[in-house]
Amino acid sequence: MNSKRLLSLDAFRGFTIAAMILVNNPADWGHVFTPLLHAEWNGITPTDLIFPFFLFIVGVSIAVAYSKRLHAGDKKSNLVKKIVWRSVKIFLVGVALSYIHVLNFEDLRIVGVLQRIAIVFLICSLLYLFSSTKAQIIIGSALLLIYFIAMCFIPTPGYGKVMLEPGVNMAAWIDSFIVPGKMWQGSWDPEGFFSTIPAISTGIFGILVGQLIMSELKVETKIIWLFITGFMVTIAGLVWGWIFPINKNLWSSSYVLFTGGLASLTLAVSIYLVDVLKKTKTAQIGIIFGANAITIYVLADLLNFVFYQMMIGSYSLSNYFMQWFQSTGIMMKTGSFLYALMYIGVLFVPAYILYRKKVFIKL
Repeated sequence: MNSKRLLSLDAFRGFTIAAMILVNNPADWGHVFTPLLHAEWNGITPTDLIFPFFLFIVGVSIAVAYSKRLHAGDKKSNLVKKIVWRSVKIFLVGVALSYIHVLNFEDLRIVGVLQRIAIVFLICSLLYLFSSTKAQIIIGSALLLIYFIAMCFIPTPGYGKVMLEPGVNMAAWIDSFIVPGKMWQGSWDPEGFFSTIPAISTGIFGILVGQLIMSELKVETKIIWLFITGFMVTIAGLVWGWIFPINKNLWSSSYVLFTGGLASLTLAVSIYLVDVLKKTKTAQIGIIFGANAITIYVLADLLNFVFYQMMIGSYSLSNYFMQWFQSTGIMMKTGSFLYALMYIGVLFVPAYILYRKKVFIKL
């Protein structure tokens, strides 16, 4: 459990990134299996688990990486400089990718997936370095409660009542003042700044789990605690969802607990399979993707132009692929899904090369 790289965590991270690429890159958005789409509003699909799983992993990675660095004698002041710089880089890369998609500043989206990762990484890293475990529990819980009160008890200005519908809730109202640039859905954005508050709690939960992993407990005991905690937190999320619906777009407090609990359970399974049973060959694809997860995610976004927007004659590569599947008589949704798998296969090549050369890129 104290090896140079925690392979079970790499595997979990890698399969999560692969899943993110899978759901983001069908050949045709008009032909996608329902589990590979986000829930329209309240409720949850397997796709809605991916982003919170990654933020949870960010939190775990913070505890694992910085506990080793502190133990090695690194000064906190030096770590802070690196944390801030890395957060800035990730945020700016996210903005740059948004710009590449629109090529004008008027339609530029400032917030996004990488931007939220950057904010959560920054705040959670500083919390890990400068607060106790007890303080982290209190802060994480307080953020969820504050967000819950703001969303479910304070009427949306202009409506005179509490609203949780798209674009007319408190998060959307606050984001309309503090989010620069264009919002993803016009009047609201699923990665807005206000809903990043509970997302920080997702990262904090990961930190707490990471501290458990780095403790002196036996690996079997750690797995048991991950299962117990994961089960209890998942149930707590379901119960809270009766009042504050589980909702990815709002990143509701119940959503944080439900997805965090499932992430804990999944990590427990990963540790058991990879670290205890040594099923590294089975998890090898995840380990390879996980070693350079954000780099591969960025590359997937950049290659999007080659496969989806660069025209060969009258069609893009994705169009040609779907036309071929249509001619074979295979279901369009199946063809769209197989295309996404092929896209993952293409990205596996650079991921494998980096892994074999032991190059681990950190933005």
